[in-house]
Amino acid sequence: VPLVESGGGLVQAGGSLRLSCEASARTFGGYTMAWFRQAPGKEREFVGAINRRDGRTYYAASVRGRFTISRDKFGTTAPLQMNGLKPEDTAVYYCAATIGAIARWPQESDFGYWGQGTQVTVCS
Repeated sequence: VPLVESGGGLVQAGGSLRLSCEASARTFGGYTMAWFRQAPGKEREFVGAINRRDGRTYYAASVRGRFTISRDKFGTTAPLQMNGLKPEDTAVYYCAATIGAIARWPQESDFGYWGQGTQVTVCS
């Protein structure tokens, strides 16, 4: 299922951005969707996720309280609202999705569908 991302860009520290992710096809019950990011020279890391089954949200400690993931009623979009951005948030952000629900802390291997990535740059 193709995932289409948008909303990246350049912002000053303390600012906000909203990333969008939309799955091009609906599935019964929707998707579990997540965001990961990869900074230059670093491995891809988990940012946040929202579970298809119950809408439970998960956040990495580094973004908890600043980032919010949500979904529409069909479970096919997963916007990521990012507030209080810091230079260390600079990375390529990837949207990911899986048809199933997840029963544990989200792992990269849980997700079979990935977006192309969108660049977020936070300047100090």
